[in-house]
Amino acid sequence: MSRWILAAFLFSLASGSQAGGHFDIDDAGTLDPGRCQYEVWAGRFGEDKVTDYHLGPACRVGPVELGLNIDRYSVPGEHAYFLGPQVKWTFFGQDPEARLAAAVSASLTFDVTRGGRTGGQLVIPVSWRALDSLWIHANLGADWATGTGERTGRGGLQAEWAVNDTVSLIFERFRALGTWTSRGGLRYSVNPSVSIDLSASRSGTQGVWGYAIGLNHEFRGF
Repeated sequence: MSRWILAAFLFSLASGSQAGGHFDIDDAGTLDPGRCQYEVWAGRFGEDKVTDYHLGPACRVGPVELGLNIDRYSVPGEHAYFLGPQVKWTFFGQDPEARLAAAVSASLTFDVTRGGRTGGQLVIPVSWRALDSLWIHANLGADWATGTGERTGRGGLQAEWAVNDTVSLIFERFRALGTWTSRGGLRYSVNPSVSIDLSASRSGTQGVWGYAIGLNHEFRGF
């Protein structure tokens, strides 16, 4: 693969970076006032075996959650770094006991390896607590590819079932960057503040497998 083709491919991937762990569908919740978190994950996906290392710190600031996405994408012999801010606001259903919530999330992405080219994402997440142990999350939005500015739609559904206080099973089906993906995995809560995510996915008409592992840690903020 030539350098410019790889660059365009990585630009399109970077436009899809978001908070919410390595699962693509985000929920409508935000951190509680005075709380912060960081998310760290690593994954490999796509026909070209792209590896992504991600760091995403975030804090609740007033009515919104402010975060920063930092990603390193690579294939053998090539890599690129992307970073950008993200803001998320839960405008409906902020009460912790609310069974229906909606938010808006917006982010920018800068290609710091190749001159700061800019992309972004806008998503509206909606979450419905169908049962005490079952959440349904829906996303609708768009990505703007880093560098070219090409816009593509995104959307999908996720079911999150809490088996018990420690283990949750997650399945999602979504379309992003023109490709349908199915992903299944689990979230293991080490304690109320720390959890570990594991997942496997299949994408596109060829059913290409992808894998990811992540760590989420919430803590007291400023």
